Amino acid sequence: MKLLSLFALLILPLPAEPTTGLAPEVTDLDASDVSYNAEKNLPDLKTPFINAAPRDRKDGISVGTPTTAQKEALLTYANEISKGDHGDIDSLLVCHQGKLIFESYYRRGRVNFPHYQMSITKSYTAFALGRAIQLGHLTSDDLNKSALSFLKNVDRSKLVPGAEKITLHEAMNMRSGIRIEKDKARKLMRQPNLLAGQGQIQVYLQHSSPIPPAPRDFKYQGSDPSLTMQVLEAVVPGSAKDFIQHEVLAKMGITNFGWKSDISGLPKSAAGSSMRSRDMLKWGLLALNKGCWNKQQLIPASFVDKALSPIHTNPAKTSYGYFWWQHQITINNQSFTCHSGRGAGGQFILIVPKLNLVTIVTAHHKGMGTTLKTFPEKILPPFLPRP
Repeated sequence: MKLLSLFALLILPLPAEPTTGLAPEVTDLDASDVSYNAEKNLPDLKTPFINAAPRDRKDGISVGTPTTAQKEALLTYANEISKGDHGDIDSLLVCHQGKLIFESYYRRGRVNFPHYQMSITKSYTAFALGRAIQLGHLTSDDLNKSALSFLKNVDRSKLVPGAEKITLHEAMNMRSGIRIEKDKARKLMRQPNLLAGQGQIQVYLQHSSPIPPAPRDFKYQGSDPSLTMQVLEAVVPGSAKDFIQHEVLAKMGITNFGWKSDISGLPKSAAGSSMRSRDMLKWGLLALNKGCWNKQQLIPASFVDKALSPIHTNPAKTSYGYFWWQHQITINNQSFTCHSGRGAGGQFILIVPKLNLVTIVTAHHKGMGTTLKTFPEKILPPFLPRP
């Protein structure tokens, strides 16, 4: 990693009106520089960058401008973010009717530096599996087959009872039933030789409590996306890493990204990817447009519908599909479904289909922050249909 002098900044004045200048960048950026630790060392911008007329960067994202009411609301929110009223937000992007109409960066936010995604990596993993279905490496019926049927290097004689019953559908909904005691898991993590390749799944299913019959309880954990990534690795030509890069990311023009390797050697799936805010928007638009990107169907529309659907709903009325969240927003006596990818620290892809709206937020909060609360009240009002 280069010294911090690498991170030279474009210093832009905080405007009463949004700037039309260049968005702040990390200079001399190399792919090897992208990491969670490098991002933590980025100095805060001396002044935010706020733009209500985003530039066309020729990156596959159409741009536009907000209405007067939308602009006023977004500027108000942006200036509150600048003052720290909403914690440590690094970027806010708003896309309406397929056009990016507002783009802003604060603190560690840079237009060209991929932000660590945390659990949104799960959402990307689900869509990568959907891409494999689109290309015929899997079928929709395979989602209800035993996930182990695709993994030929697992010794089934050593697995706990019920392991062969776990389906991809259940794994992507966090209902595999895998349960490993924390002390045992810590000991296993200190034996990386056991976890290489499909050994990772061997360990999960050999040391888990017996898998109960379906329907199983929902548990948000890393084993389920890892099982999904293992199946992807098993069914696609080459490796899952190359497949994700060439058949998913490249198709959307995403070339500046980070994606760490798991202890198995496969791409991490529970967390581990880094994406630029504009590229996060591409994932949101892919979801909004039911798997279609630039007039090409990258993922079956039926798979996207399932991934975004409320397969499991918790007592707080928040739902989960295939590694994507869903909740209801009520504002001005109107109710809207919001689909989201969520990552610890305050990373969000927020999609409101009824309003044709995608909002991107990145942050480095200690927790998730207040975005889910402030998003409806600060952003949605000027986009609501008239009664």
